[in-house]
Amino acid sequence: MAPSDISAARRNFLRLLAASPLVSAIGLPAVLEALQQAKPLARKKVTPPVAVTPKDALITAASEAVDVMDFEAVARKNLLPAHWAYMATGVDEDATIKANHEGFSRYQLRMRPLVDFSKLDMSIQLFGRKWDTPIVLCPVAAQKGFHTEGEKGTAKAARAKGHLMCLSNQTSTSVEDVNAARGEPVWFQLYARPDFAGTTQIVKRAEAAGCPVLVWTVDLIGGSNRETLRRGEGPLGVRAPFCKECHEGRVVPMAQGLPIGGNIERGGGGVFTWDYIKRLRDITKMKLFVKGIQTGEDGELAIRNGLDGVWVSNHGGRAGESLRPTIDSLPEVAAAIGGRMPVIVDSGVRHGTDIFKALALGATAVGVGRPQVWSLAAFGQEGVEAMLDILRRELQMTMRQTGATSIDKITRASIIDRMRLG
Repeated sequence: MAPSDISAARRNFLRLLAASPLVSAIGLPAVLEALQQAKPLARKKVTPPVAVTPKDALITAASEAVDVMDFEAVARKNLLPAHWAYMATGVDEDATIKANHEGFSRYQLRMRPLVDFSKLDMSIQLFGRKWDTPIVLCPVAAQKGFHTEGEKGTAKAARAKGHLMCLSNQTSTSVEDVNAARGEPVWFQLYARPDFAGTTQIVKRAEAAGCPVLVWTVDLIGGSNRETLRRGEGPLGVRAPFCKECHEGRVVPMAQGLPIGGNIERGGGGVFTWDYIKRLRDITKMKLFVKGIQTGEDGELAIRNGLDGVWVSNHGGRAGESLRPTIDSLPEVAAAIGGRMPVIVDSGVRHGTDIFKALALGATAVGVGRPQVWSLAAFGQEGVEAMLDILRRELQMTMRQTGATSIDKITRASIIDRMRLG
C-alpha cells in the first residue's frame, strides 16, 4: 500500500473513533491506551499448496517418470541433433507417425467392474515359450547412438523384466554379445541383401548364436523419404562431422566381411517377392516371421507361403506415408490369419490402454519402439526397465478395469469402435 493510502486510512479510522460512543463514555486517551496494549490477532496458519511438477518439466531420474512420454524430452536433450532426427523421423511430413498413435483413440474401452482379479494373468505363449507379458521390445537399430550401453542395456532390461526382445539387423552390438547380456538368445530381425550370399551369412550367424526366430522386414524394400532425418543431418553434402563418423564407411557388427551398403534399407536395391520365403526356409530352421504386413490379402499370402507368424507394422511411420495407423490394419490381418499363427503389432504404442486395444483386435503380442529408445537415451538400462514397468502397470490396471482376468479374455467385446457408433 502506498504511503498516501496509509495516511488516508489512518485519518478515516480516527474520524470513526472520535464519533464512537465508547470515546464519549471513557475518553479518547483511555481508548488509545487500550489499543496500544492490545495483542495482535494471531494469524491463521495456512498450509502451503502441494507442489505440482509441470508436465513439461524434465525428469531427473527414471523413477520420476509418470508415463513413457516423460522420457522423450530427456532423450531429446541428451542426444545429438542428427541422432535424434534418425530416431524421430517419419516420411514426408511425418503424418503417419501421428496417425499411428491417434488411431488408438478410435476405440473405446468397455469397463466391467465387480470381477475378481486377484489372480490376474498377463502371460502369453509363443512357440511353446511362456512370457510374463505380451509386451515386446521391437528391433531398433544403432542403439549405441542413443546411449553408451546400447543394445546391451536394452537386453539387460529385458532380462530383468522378463520381456521378449527382437534385435535389429543394424545393431551396433553383435548378436553374440546381446544374447549374453539377455541371458538367452533373442529374436533376430533381417534386412535382406541383394546378394543372397550376404543374406545367408547373416542368417547363419544369427542361427548359430541360438536365435529361435527370424523376422524378415519388408516394409522398406521400396525405400523411404525421411525428410526429418535429412534435415537433422544438415545440408545435403555438408553432413556434420559426427554424422560422417557414425554412418559413412562404418560396418555394423552383423555385416562384418560383407560389402558396405548392401542392406535394402540403405539403398542396396534388389527385387523381392513371396518366393523369397522359400529361399530363407532353405537356409535356416529358425521360425520365420514377415514384418511389415498391413493388409488382409497379405495375411492370406502369409498363410499360403507357410510363415510361422506375421508382424503388422508400418515401421513406426518410417516406411511409407500411408496415413493408415497399424491399429486399423490389424483387424483385417488378424481376420485373414484366423488364429493360425501369432500376430504381433507395433507402431504408435504409448500406453497400456493401447496394448489392451491391440490385443482386443487380434494381436498375440504388442511391440514398442520409440519409447524403448527414449528411455534408453534418457537413463540407459534403468530407463528401459522403468518404461517397461509403466506399460506393464498400465496394462494390468486396464485389465482390472475391464474385467479381463487373463489375456485370452481380452476380445472384441472388450472395446467399441467409435467409427461404427450411430
